[in-house]
Parts: sequence; structure tokens; C-alpha cells
Amino acid sequence: VIGAGAAGLAAGRCLAGTGIKFRILEARSRIGGRAWTLASAFPLDLGCGWLHSADINPWTSILSERGFTIDKTPPAWGQHSLDLGFDAEQQRSFDSAISTFRKSLTKAARRAPDQAAAELLEPNGRFNSLIEAVTSYASGTALDCLSIHDTANYQDTGINWRVVEGYGAGIADFGRDLPVTLACPVARLDHGSSPMRLTTPQGVITADKVIITLPTNLLAREALVFDPPLPEKCAAAEVLPLGIADKLILAIDRPMNLPKDGHLFGRTDHADTASYHLRPFGRNLIEAYFGGQLATDLESEGPEEFYSFAVDELADLLGNSIRARLRPVAETAWGRDPFARGSYSYALPGHADARAKLAEPVDERIFFAGEACSKKAFSTAHGAYLTGIAAAEAVLAISSASKHPLTAR
Repeated sequence: VIGAGAAGLAAGRCLAGTGIKFRILEARSRIGGRAWTLASAFPLDLGCGWLHSADINPWTSILSERGFTIDKTPPAWGQHSLDLGFDAEQQRSFDSAISTFRKSLTKAARRAPDQAAAELLEPNGRFNSLIEAVTSYASGTALDCLSIHDTANYQDTGINWRVVEGYGAGIADFGRDLPVTLACPVARLDHGSSPMRLTTPQGVITADKVIITLPTNLLAREALVFDPPLPEKCAAAEVLPLGIADKLILAIDRPMNLPKDGHLFGRTDHADTASYHLRPFGRNLIEAYFGGQLATDLESEGPEEFYSFAVDELADLLGNSIRARLRPVAETAWGRDPFARGSYSYALPGHADARAKLAEPVDERIFFAGEACSKKAFSTAHGAYLTGIAAAEAVLAISSASKHPLTAR
């Protein structure tokens, strides 16, 4: 299994105890992939942080059974606390505008051909910029890059919960006793031989079957070289790029009137703005979210830019005195991460079918999993989990049919 993120760990858990010899190869020095909880004064999720569709999300029961605490406080994403320059009437108007946009997208997706989501914005709509910003937090890209067919395929129950001890910590705990080799990126897969040969810094590993869970940006750039080549897989990955969504965690002294689990938009008249989760879990923290081009630009400008941008926006909203009460705790730069090169996948217009193409096995020996392979839950940890289980079950079915044990050496 190549990759010890949510998909790879799910595949490993499915294979464990079946009699099949397997090993998970992970390029990082930790497991979890794009699920990552930083141990600080509080556990901080720098990767996925919300149990989306929590009422049907398999991680909800998995983590609960492992002793993790599920916080069911609903998110305040669509709200703007304290009526700061965006009063209740304006918020209701925005809610109506984004609801109309989403309904238009769903309706248009039932018709062919596919098109970019940006084409469904109301011409000169008052809230188009804020709709663009909100979409960038969820997709990591701009509306003109999003396939409406792919976007409409995503299924969401609207229930979003959090893990008090950290979503990433829970996923790592789920995989802690699996056979994982860390600091072991696979550079080459020779599938012209039998068994297949995987080239790693720790030597050549042979295997009868391989489950690949690498992010699409790595597959598209051929960070893993297939021999013979698999151009159809690289092509599918190319049209399922990873958007950029980053976080900045700020500590705030004397939060005063900032509400627990409140929310602010940095600006409501511009797409290049951040979303601020105030005092999550009641902690004296602010989680700032950046998406799309804004996140990409701030990453490129250096590690202090997220903090500088956020402090300026918060000072505009809450007064200049807040500057002295804020300090940075942690930030991400998923676009620069060499083992991800992005946050989560989206399909370019006209390429909603690429997810199924990426997920198709090759010669009943090479299998693919990961959030980008999920048609209905892409960009989520539970989408990754479900595809990992599906890939492992496919391996088990073939192994059972052939009645030959599989090995990884």
C-alpha cells in the first residue's frame, strides 16, 4: 500500500487479519497524510478538521469507539458574528444569494454539457465575490475551474461535527498498530515484472498487488514513475488537481466579547478574504481559513504573510488594538508540501468522469484509492476511507478467487 493517509490506513485495516502479508509505505515521517493534528497547548488540526456528513461519516463511529470526543456544536460558517459591517438583513440576503446559486448549479448539472460553476453566478450579483470566497474554502480553487457535474455529484447531509482531540490524531490512532514503513517514498513501480518491483530509498520491494493512494498532483507530475507507463492515470490525475486551502491558528489574549464558536468574514465585498472561526471549542484561539488564489499567493510570499494578512483584516473589523492581543501559533502551506502539493481535489470542467477513470484497477494488480477517487465524497477524509476499503476489498476478492496468498516482500 503506497501512502499512509486515510485511504492507505483504511486499506491496511481492511487487510489486517486476513492472512495476506502487506506493508504500507509512507514517504513522510508520520502517518495520516493530509490529516494532521499538531500537539500544542491544544490539539490543532492543520489538515482536515471537520467530520463532514458526520451522521453517516464512518470516522464518527470509528473515533468514538476509540475513545475520541465528538463535539456536535454546529459550525457558524455562514454567519457573521457581532454584525460588524454585515448586519442581519445583509446576511439573510447573502444566504438567499448563495442558496440560489447552489440550486442553479444542481439544476444545470442535470443537463449536458458540463460547464464551469462561475457561469452560473448572477450577472453583476451583489454577493458574487463572497460566494467565490466561500467556494474557495471548500474547493481550494476558483469557480471558473470547477466542473458543475462534479460539484453536483458531492453528497452532503449538512451535518458537520469536530473531534475535540483532533481529527488527524484520531486517524493516526486508527493506524498506529499497522505495519507501516516511514520515510519510504516509492519512486518507481515496475509492473512489467512478476512480482512487481517498487523502488524506494530503503531498497527494492516486491509485491503481487499494489494499492496506490498518492495525491493527484504527485501522480500528474509522475513523482511515481510507472514502468511501463500508465498515461491514462497521469491524464486523469492532471484534470483532478489539488486546490489550495490553508489554515492559520492565532492565539488571542483577552477575547472579551468574541463569542465561542463565532465566525467572521474578513471582507464581504472581495473574493480574496479569509474566514475566521472565533474561539473554537471555547479556546482563546482564532482559526483563519484561506482558499484558492489567495492561499496560493500568500504561500508564495512567505511564512509571515498569512499572519500579516489576517491581523490586518481582524484589525479592520475589531479595531486596531487587537493587533497587540494576537500571536501566531501554527500555519500550513499545503501547496509547498512535497508529499501533497495541495489540499484536496477538484475536477476541471468537462472532466467529472476522471474520478472513475483514476479509480479503475490496472490488470487486477494495481489499485487506486484516495479522496480524488471518490465520486460522492471527494476532498474528505471519509471519502478517502471508503475508497481505501473498496480497493482492499477488491484485492481480497481477487485473492480469494485465485486462492493464492498475496505477499509483499
